[in-house]
Amino acid sequence: MNPADRLRDRKPIPPPVPAYLPTAGSPLTVDTNLYSSIQQAPRVLVDEFTLPIRSGRAWRAQAGSIVRISTPEGPQVGDLNIWNAHNPRERFWASRTRQLHASHVSTYDRLWSCLPYMRPLVTIVSDTLSWYGEDEHGGRVHDLLGTRCDPYINSVLSGGEYNFHCHSNLTRAVLPFGLAESDIHDVINIFQVTGLDAKGRYFMNPCPAKRGDHIEFLAEQDILMALSTCPGGDLSLWGFGAASEKEMIKCCRPLKVEVFRLADSEFLQKAGWRPSEPSKYQGRHGMVIVEGESELRH
Repeated sequence: MNPADRLRDRKPIPPPVPAYLPTAGSPLTVDTNLYSSIQQAPRVLVDEFTLPIRSGRAWRAQAGSIVRISTPEGPQVGDLNIWNAHNPRERFWASRTRQLHASHVSTYDRLWSCLPYMRPLVTIVSDTLSWYGEDEHGGRVHDLLGTRCDPYINSVLSGGEYNFHCHSNLTRAVLPFGLAESDIHDVINIFQVTGLDAKGRYFMNPCPAKRGDHIEFLAEQDILMALSTCPGGDLSLWGFGAASEKEMIKCCRPLKVEVFRLADSEFLQKAGWRPSEPSKYQGRHGMVIVEGESELRH
């Protein structure tokens, strides 16, 4: 049967059901009342800084703290990596988060860590761009479809060398914390609007953020975060090559980071919140490790 006949004979497919649909009592179901109360609780600023354009910086945040990333001067995309502060092998897993929640995340979605840990690193507790929804082209904000820009693919596509792509910015940012380029991983592109066109091809639209827009994360464990102010700025002028790099600087702006602790040190405990715990799977994968030959004779 040729493809045209197969397409004609294809039976209608019912509307799909999400593979990881949250249900009552599911680990994917967030207690919105609890997290809303945490977001609204009095807080104390413990750290703040502003990242200049086309740069990167890393910082630690304790479990139970709130991290706010904002656009102090207007629209700007940021590329964010996250690790367990005590074990960089546990790091953000973009593809699994995309499966568990959505291709683009917002308030009450969580960013999950990789195997074998498989637990939330952070939960989004506030997002001033949650109104954006889906635009007329299918674009949504806070992207998990794509990843960071990097100098390797830039060299392939343009033949040029540029050292301030998000991958490079993140690499420099984590060096003081004992990490290296190999620790940089797929990001969440915050404030970035992306989607797939009718042929499934990735596209990027200009950032809709205004001055002062923000996204806030509750640290579900002690974490290390690294952020890059994307050299594409607000993505209204993006492209490849030296000419594009010079043009895009016109739409580049800083990002601001603030880290808060709750004013009441016992608030989280009284509210019933606990740091996230790793998956209880023991990692045996059906294997039995024997100590010696004698064990095989019984």
